[in-house]
Amino acid sequence: MRFEAELAEAAFMWDYETRMPDPARERLGVAGARIGGGVALAMVNDLTSYWSKALGFGVAEPFTPAVLDEVLGFYREHGVRQAVLQVVPELLPDGFAELAATRGLERGNPWIKLGGDPAAVTAGHSGLKIAPVGEQQAEQWANVVLETFGMPAGDLTTMLASTVGREGWRPFAAWDGDRVVAGANLYINGETAALNAAATLPTHRGQGAQSGLIAARAAAAVEAGCRRIVAETWKPAADGHNPSLENLRRAGLEPLYERDNWVWKA
Repeated sequence: MRFEAELAEAAFMWDYETRMPDPARERLGVAGARIGGGVALAMVNDLTSYWSKALGFGVAEPFTPAVLDEVLGFYREHGVRQAVLQVVPELLPDGFAELAATRGLERGNPWIKLGGDPAAVTAGHSGLKIAPVGEQQAEQWANVVLETFGMPAGDLTTMLASTVGREGWRPFAAWDGDRVVAGANLYINGETAALNAAATLPTHRGQGAQSGLIAARAAAAVEAGCRRIVAETWKPAADGHNPSLENLRRAGLEPLYERDNWVWKA
């Protein structure tokens, strides 16, 4: 399941960025390349430095120093200030830490990849309305997700909102009356469904929004014929707390492995 998880994440990141409408894509300076079985994505004008990342490597083809150099060459070519390389630890070549140091890569905070059977996901209780996002709510939904993650509205709104109604995507929201207060997305990649873009406004946390959104997306995954559901979130410190991780585990997803973020800066 772990390898399908990597490929699903690479697929939805590629779809988010390369399939967003122009001229938003042009203004953000988006470019993508399929390299060595993985994908490298550049968003030159991303103020958050989040969307330039390379992932999905080592599953279809070995991840070699030559592949790494091609990825870094892609980012230099496009003038990216910072990018993140994400690879399953067991798929890294021997001596990767030393190799990374010679290329200017630094180990960042690890993420945890989780997975499970969508049919076995348990639903949490929420007093909020949980439902799919329609075209009329697409922009409001996208802005709630971006605001919660501290990302600017505008072209990124266009990127997220354009997934509403697009093949492979199942966006959901939680409403308080007619106001969207939480959002999340689901991407269908064959028999694997990938949870992503989960966010709740601070004013409505603790009301079960994300538990409800996990359950709703798991039901959509089952309906789409998926056999696996996967997600990723940041690993908290030993004395830290990550509500997203707890919500996922409470719903029935189990940690598969930890994955380091390798940060490259121009």
